[in-house]
Amino acid sequence: MHPHLAEPCPEGRIRVDCHLHTMYSGDAVTTLDELAEGIAAAQIDVACVTDHNAVAGALAAIERDVGCRIIVGEEIRTGAGEIIGLFLCERIPYGIDVRDAVARVREQGGVVYVPHPFDPLRHAFAEAVFRELCAEGAVDAVEGFNAKVGLDHMNDRAVAAAAEFSLPAGAGSDAHDGAAIGAAYVEMPDFDGPADFLDKLHDGHVIGHRFDRPRSFTPRIIPGGLRQT
Repeated sequence: MHPHLAEPCPEGRIRVDCHLHTMYSGDAVTTLDELAEGIAAAQIDVACVTDHNAVAGALAAIERDVGCRIIVGEEIRTGAGEIIGLFLCERIPYGIDVRDAVARVREQGGVVYVPHPFDPLRHAFAEAVFRELCAEGAVDAVEGFNAKVGLDHMNDRAVAAAAEFSLPAGAGSDAHDGAAIGAAYVEMPDFDGPADFLDKLHDGHVIGHRFDRPRSFTPRIIPGGLRQT
């Protein structure tokens, strides 16, 4: 059994890794073949491919058929910090204003998901900005468990913040290599589309295992012109 899994998924529920990367991120090494292998090993039913400032990896994963449902996502670096857009159709530009990024995600019918909100080693929002965005209704879901966050209390604060603002909590491996896929996921009822995803995520069970071992970086060749697609 895969080291991240303890029990079979109950009938009627699925495993969703809400945050992972492929080699199209630039700082990740996971090829599409390795993505398929990691998904199979971790028994992931839905993978949100959220490459940094790119959607080409997610689109390539759909075309390749990596063995599970793929949600097209993007981890977007804004002027204030990072957000993830889920259920996207096209790439959102790097470095834009955070509220513009939120608007562009919503224009595509997508979901605004805030990753690792309290990790000072990431490109997270200042806490005041994060809380302001939540209060404004600009956030749809919060990452309650990120497997690469180094200290448990940061994930605990994220879960508490989600509850405070009545937002669903997701979980993601933040995998940058195939072995980390499924280190964190949400066990939740199946869903159909972004609105149903958010609704069902409220009934999700966050399952997370820290997976912060050092990794070696092996450069991978990305097809020309696709990195920022």
